[in-house]
Amino acid sequence: MKATIERAKLLRCLSHVQSVVERRNTIPILSNVLIEAAADGRVRIMATDLDLQVVESLQAVTVDSPGAITVSAHLLFDIARKLPDGAQVSLETTDNRMAVKAGRSRFHLPTLPRDDFPTLVEGDLPTAFELPARVLAELIDRTRFAISTEETRYYLNGIFLHVSEDDAAGPLLRAAATDGHRLARYTLRRPDGAEGMPDVIVPRKAVAELRKLLEESLDGNVAIDLSPSKIRFTLGGEGGVVLTSKLIDGTFPDYSRVIPTGNDKLLKLDPKSFYEGVDRVATIATEKTRAVKMGVEADKVTLSVTSPDNGTAAEEVPASYDSAGLEIGFNANYLKDILGQIDGDSVELHLADPGAPTLIRQDGASAALYVLMPMRV
Repeated sequence: MKATIERAKLLRCLSHVQSVVERRNTIPILSNVLIEAAADGRVRIMATDLDLQVVESLQAVTVDSPGAITVSAHLLFDIARKLPDGAQVSLETTDNRMAVKAGRSRFHLPTLPRDDFPTLVEGDLPTAFELPARVLAELIDRTRFAISTEETRYYLNGIFLHVSEDDAAGPLLRAAATDGHRLARYTLRRPDGAEGMPDVIVPRKAVAELRKLLEESLDGNVAIDLSPSKIRFTLGGEGGVVLTSKLIDGTFPDYSRVIPTGNDKLLKLDPKSFYEGVDRVATIATEKTRAVKMGVEADKVTLSVTSPDNGTAAEEVPASYDSAGLEIGFNANYLKDILGQIDGDSVELHLADPGAPTLIRQDGASAALYVLMPMRV
């Protein structure tokens, strides 16, 4: 194989695929990217960790001899990063080595044959639909912070996507994530082609990689193809980036049971001042006492933290509330995570009692909805 590629194109492409590659690998070939150069000047670059695969195509300046080879992903990426702007990078393979040349720089890297490189067999992906990239990015942002990191409950280690019928709103596509302490749900109208879609759980790493890729193509659409075991996201149309991932093989719990429907005490606040107040009083909280106590009254919320080691802190935040007063405690970090998702100038907390889950949302029309379990204080 011999191909010449503009440094900017090569770097951009490698930055997308190399982050899939784990730094430490027991299987040497998984540390490599597969580079395939075709006679028509197209170069495909692929990386995988056996569960997740990213492929991107680019147009080379020239392809003198077509071929395919694998080479260390992180090494090639670091070299491309350090080469000067505007450089033309020549990649040539001979005798189990790849020569990388640009200007006066010369590198000779070890390679492994392309036949050893594993690829994800997609099989049949019967469900196919499109979403605007901005909508998909928002869906991820509004839910992924609630993904569980507990490996024992592996079925919570991702975002759950499913379609449902709502009597009032019609057919919907919903995304949900929970770690047992909080729940995030995002709802949008079911896109054409998603009817009959199986319930799927997209793993945390695939979600993170997809979100990075979306950052560069927010104005386009994303084609989504899926089966009960695999999902594929195609960004940027023909010649763009294709991310394919295995899905989590498990059953997501029926989260709708924990969404409270009878919480009749409505508390309204400014999310920014509420967030800042929680953040300030939580300064003295320790690992043992992450709870912030909220004393809710007619026109204010008194936030307080008591720590046996660091003393006490309190702050009042103006609020709108016209039910009976109550005291309730929440994990400060979980509360901040949710408040950080609210863009508007008002947030609603639907409360019941100090031991019941609280419903949090911007307003009745917002696509995102959050449930937070209280803590004893």
